[in-house]
Amino acid sequence: MSYQVLARKWRPRNFSEMEGQEHVLRALINALDRDQLHHAYLFTGTRGVGKTTIARIFAKSLNCETNGVTATPCGTCAACQEIDEGRFVDLIEVDAASRTKVEETRDLLDNVQYMPTKGRYKVYLIDEVHMFSNHSVNALLKTLEEPPPHVKFLLATTDPQKLPVTIRSRCLQFNLKRISSERIADYLGRLLQQEAVACETEGLKLIARAAEGSMRDALSLLDQAIAYGGGHVDEADVAAMLGTIEQRQLLNIVEALIQQDGVAMLQQVELLAQQAVDFGGVLIELIGLLHQMALLQSVPEVAADRGVNGEWVNLANQLSAEDLQLFYQIALMGRKDLPLAVDPRSGLEMVLLRMLAFQPLNQGGVAVTSPPSSPTPPARIQRPSSTARHSAEAKVTQAVPLQIHEPPPATEAVTGRASPNVTSVHSDSPVLIKSGQPLSAEHWEQTIPDLGLRGLAGQLIQNSIFIEHIADRVLLEIPKKSEAIRNEKSQQRVEEALGQFLGAPIKLSIQVSQETVLDTPAHRAEQRVEQARAEAVEVIQQDADFQSLLKTFEGSVVDGSIEPVPPS
Repeated sequence: MSYQVLARKWRPRNFSEMEGQEHVLRALINALDRDQLHHAYLFTGTRGVGKTTIARIFAKSLNCETNGVTATPCGTCAACQEIDEGRFVDLIEVDAASRTKVEETRDLLDNVQYMPTKGRYKVYLIDEVHMFSNHSVNALLKTLEEPPPHVKFLLATTDPQKLPVTIRSRCLQFNLKRISSERIADYLGRLLQQEAVACETEGLKLIARAAEGSMRDALSLLDQAIAYGGGHVDEADVAAMLGTIEQRQLLNIVEALIQQDGVAMLQQVELLAQQAVDFGGVLIELIGLLHQMALLQSVPEVAADRGVNGEWVNLANQLSAEDLQLFYQIALMGRKDLPLAVDPRSGLEMVLLRMLAFQPLNQGGVAVTSPPSSPTPPARIQRPSSTARHSAEAKVTQAVPLQIHEPPPATEAVTGRASPNVTSVHSDSPVLIKSGQPLSAEHWEQTIPDLGLRGLAGQLIQNSIFIEHIADRVLLEIPKKSEAIRNEKSQQRVEEALGQFLGAPIKLSIQVSQETVLDTPAHRAEQRVEQARAEAVEVIQQDADFQSLLKTFEGSVVDGSIEPVPPS
């Protein structure tokens, strides 16, 4: 007996054998079980996801001689077997791509009125229906408007937007989805077990990714891989067949990037060139690897569920999240620019060299982008021989007059352990205030940190100004825009904190100003930060080394990307 290709041998014969498309199967099964059948169905989706397979199973469900109209055709009666073998007289399969003449379509549809020869229904399965000419579409539309009760139309297309809305509106439309690569790889593994073919999981993953969601393409590639590997499927053979690379080679490239070893990295590219790989495919594989490593760093439980290779864990731990995100962004932009390179190899090398050249700043910096590119994370060029850049950063650090930090606990003082009645003052000249004295507007901003308030109460006190303290009553004022953060609980916490600070219970009142902006501690802090940022921008913009960098790369400064370096 001649060899039968896997795509035909393992084609599903009933709905239970289908892999994926549960959302479509559920609707069809319910319609069959409840006898609520429409006269026309439209199945859309990319190649190889199961459009015509579902249509043929549906045709069997309509014409099964043993079980009747059911979602579980027997598969053994004459009708079921003839449909499986493609010789059932009442299943008329039409390839619209080859049958484009209106005369052929009219001849076909003229027979719609006649009763089925053997089956219960006459089923028209029209593949790539969007390829019909306008005249053929009009002929089909006329039939769809008033179809005989013994006829069912099953239409399939990879491009439903080219199909007139008048056709689509007369059909029940089902959109078939691409099948995930994880699901395809799992199915191929189970299939090879039954075929008694040895395989490596990584090789099946390469095939699944190359199939791009198409189960038929995956089965065709698997056939090719079995032939290429001489009866077995392993990663090295599949990678060579597809022109991709093994995971080990990808890991070597990432390891060279982490070690900043340009020589080792380019040696890996040379090895790839000797294998005649697709360098565009290498870049895609690298993007996928960086994505998996990001999952390992951020959500390891999700990465474990997806079967991430354990060898990646060590590399993911060696690479900072900032570097990883930058590498991913550079690779992504490099994929778009690859067709513009002199040749694919030099394009890949430039992407990798760019990863070596750029490194994110840990605490603020400048993002430089080329005009066609989208903004990238703040980054700088690493040039050990340059001192001007570092002097510029030093100037930025000195330009920051004051940084706002988390307030220290109430029991801390400027020089160490403190008594309860002494507090530290955040100002240019440290001052000591006795907490037993009345509050004052002059020292209000310096008093707030010692109250130790957090959350909504902390926001409330930061957005207030001191008005008066008479006897056991304290009056504060907040701007109108801060009224939303005042509630009974936050005001009570501020009242308790002030009472502890003063050493006696007080009654707090807060009035709302009609002004939207007041000279509150929060407002002053914002002004100081803006001033520091403006001075940092001025220093950077005047730096000759930085201007040379912009000119060399024809870049521009991303708005808001320059931040003052906080004091260490």
